[in-house]
Amino acid sequence: MTIDLQGVTKSFGAHRVLDRLTCTITFDHVLALLGPSGCGKSTLLRLIAGLDRPDSGNIVVNGTPIPSNEAGLLAWRTHIGVVFQAFNLFPHLSAIDNLLLPLTQVHQVPPAEARVRAMEMLERFQLGDHALKRPSMLSGGQRQRVAIARALACNPTFLLFDEPTSALDPEMTAEVLEVILQLRTSDTPLVLVTHELGFAQEAADHIVFLENGNIDTSQSASNFFQSPGTPAATRFLSRLLRFERNAGGA
Repeated sequence: MTIDLQGVTKSFGAHRVLDRLTCTITFDHVLALLGPSGCGKSTLLRLIAGLDRPDSGNIVVNGTPIPSNEAGLLAWRTHIGVVFQAFNLFPHLSAIDNLLLPLTQVHQVPPAEARVRAMEMLERFQLGDHALKRPSMLSGGQRQRVAIARALACNPTFLLFDEPTSALDPEMTAEVLEVILQLRTSDTPLVLVTHELGFAQEAADHIVFLENGNIDTSQSASNFFQSPGTPAATRFLSRLLRFERNAGGA
């Protein structure tokens, strides 16, 4: 998969979050966007998803420019699966109905076919016994697995994850990360924003590290974790890996 950023700028009020990003990113399966809080990684993910529009510049994915008009963006979103940190499930609907709604209403899948596809996807993520439960009856890890199942049920061109474990406790975090790691063997490329460096090291093919609204470095994951190559990335990596090691030994 190739993502070509062409002078991408995004501001919120007077704060410029992304500053003329220009970079061509190519990866096989998993791209991880890393960086300190507020560096612009979630904003970049939302631009790739077509949920926001850049103030200037263009994003081209696999040779196709992301549209700038609302009708084009609506069509773009139908081909992408997005998983958010807050699950974004409909609280009044059961797990299976959370999958059926976008399948039937957005993708126009016939109801009988949609139900079969939704149930197959829930079974894939060990959620078949919970199909009729509402989100409030599920654990955090189960809710996030429902969200992943919903994103995959629509056969997306690629999947986007925005801090998918930040709202979970450590045990549920491990549960969800294992599910995402299993997706690495599928044909669907993944782009993820994560603060889980150990997971990024294991799962990602390519790392883009952002600092102060700019791309500080873009390189293979193996190179990044062996030798980040820039002062900012080196500081970030050494600080977080030190905390992860200390937490593991506690």
